[in-house]
Amino acid sequence: MGFGFTLAILVIPLAMFLLLGLAGHKMKPATAGILGTLGLGISFVLSLLTAYLYFFASHAEAGFKPIIPLVFEWMRFTPTLQIDLGILLDPISIMMLVVVTTISFMVHIYSNGYMKGDDGFQRFFAFLSLFTFSMLGLVVATNLFQMYIFWELVGLSSYLLIGYYYTKPSAVAASKKAFIVTRFADLGFLVGILIVSYLTGTFDFAELTDPSGPAFTEGKGILFLGMSTMSWALIFIFMGGAGKSAMFPLHIWLPDAMEGPTPVSALIHAATMVVAGVYLVARLFPVFAIAAPDAKEIVSYVGAFTALFAATVACTQFDIKRVLAYSTMSQIGYMMLALGVSGYGGEEGLGFMASNFHLFTHAMFKALLFLGAGSIIHAVHSNDMREMGGLKKYMPITFTTFLIGWLAISGFPGLSGFFSKDEILVAAFNHNKIIFYTAVLVAGMTAFYMSRLFFSVFFGKEQHYHHAPHESPKTMTIPLMVLAFASLFGGFIPFHNLVTSDGMHFETEFHWNIAIPVTLFAFAGIALAYVLYYKPSTKSDKIVATLKGFHKAAYNKFYIDEIYMFVTKKILFGLISAPIAWFDRQIVDGSMNAIGYITAFTSEKIKKLQSGQVQKYGFVFVSGVIALMLVFVYLYSE
Repeated sequence: MGFGFTLAILVIPLAMFLLLGLAGHKMKPATAGILGTLGLGISFVLSLLTAYLYFFASHAEAGFKPIIPLVFEWMRFTPTLQIDLGILLDPISIMMLVVVTTISFMVHIYSNGYMKGDDGFQRFFAFLSLFTFSMLGLVVATNLFQMYIFWELVGLSSYLLIGYYYTKPSAVAASKKAFIVTRFADLGFLVGILIVSYLTGTFDFAELTDPSGPAFTEGKGILFLGMSTMSWALIFIFMGGAGKSAMFPLHIWLPDAMEGPTPVSALIHAATMVVAGVYLVARLFPVFAIAAPDAKEIVSYVGAFTALFAATVACTQFDIKRVLAYSTMSQIGYMMLALGVSGYGGEEGLGFMASNFHLFTHAMFKALLFLGAGSIIHAVHSNDMREMGGLKKYMPITFTTFLIGWLAISGFPGLSGFFSKDEILVAAFNHNKIIFYTAVLVAGMTAFYMSRLFFSVFFGKEQHYHHAPHESPKTMTIPLMVLAFASLFGGFIPFHNLVTSDGMHFETEFHWNIAIPVTLFAFAGIALAYVLYYKPSTKSDKIVATLKGFHKAAYNKFYIDEIYMFVTKKILFGLISAPIAWFDRQIVDGSMNAIGYITAFTSEKIKKLQSGQVQKYGFVFVSGVIALMLVFVYLYSE
């Protein structure tokens, strides 16, 4: 069986977007929800079929090779440089097809309950379909420019969904912030694409990632500031990935993106926009690893710092969705650092496999946690953890599924997050001890802040709720149960035989010398949170008082937003733009206005010469003749 049917995986969400966007207002909300969900359900089934045929029915003992079931020329620039549109199937793109359609399908089912009664119900499902189509087009792109097209569509979709509540000023501001920050990052991506195409003469991933291709020979001998031109090109490309994946210092849009509906947050954080940057680096990984090791080193340190920075901030936040947002930022940093410490080929590519493994497991438990948070918010009508507590007895299904998500992200032995994090830590230990110890510290902090959230919400002090909290409807709890199942057993998927840096299988072994101490460190984080938050106490307040300035800085996100505002308003606008604007108004516009004024003044003075009276014309003519005669007489008399 061929793979031509994979085109339908993309076409169906696009068709749903067009149908619901153009005719949704004529449908009943329930009909629009069913259509959108059914469309994603078909794409989900087709993605699973694609994965089965590629990974298991092909019996590729010698490794997995890329397949291009569809490609056609779109634009040609030179005899050798062109842009194609098509579908590229290989281990990472097929893995992403499964991740995106699984999470989007669960979000669609969930949204039928969560968004019920919303005035823009049909519009919401149209935007969800567009978001899914954009991400699917990105992951199957055959070349850099096709990826860039869908990359921008992902940005547009996020703008529409973050700002879904367009009558709410904070939502509008958050959508604009996400759009503007990622546009700056995408400029770097575009510059990188142009440099790579100039050096190699191609946009195609098949040629770019071929170790014998032009990407591994061209530009290596041309140095700028001590790095090769190819390294600089990939640093610019990584800038685009850092923007989408909210890596420091381009992370400021992500916490504010929580203004969108909670199902949107789950989709952004688990399967679409935020993981796009990781996928971009993974897609070009052979070039990073072989032709541009300097760029790969930058990826590792940016990822490690981002993971630590975000985990620190997450420990201080009280908005349940913001805690999860910073958690995502930290976990994406984990994935980036894993790519940064990885080699290429065989066991050297452990970090690559581990990064994609964690992307997969994280998608399941992070979607579970966000949808669980949505269920909690739906019950108590608040995002503030200080207004929650004692919800275990009111919401048993949400509690049980959230418990699984909490343990998975905390690295509890046997759950999916435990296995994928362990592989990342092993890869870091083998290549960079500084990054390894940073990752260990982040693992303990992750267990702490997620336990803080869990104990505060489901235990702690029971609040006096206006209405008794209740369990969410089945449309919301069924996706929670499906994702909980994936979080429980997803770690047993043999990724080392499926998704590797060179497509070849390799064997892995469990490293008890790393797993045991890291797990004990995570348990210490859980224990500390238990002591502080399981029961009402003032212990946490005393710790906050002890930390004083550091806690305040972390709570205020280390004032990065304020620094950005200072740089833009005071320096860029005040010191640079204001003088330029003055020069433009006073000198450029002033000189043009002066020319206009002089012209008008002169015309006003001489317009009487054109009065239309014959007598005046005769007088002027005779006067001119007499004046000329006098001049000639004067000149010739000498």
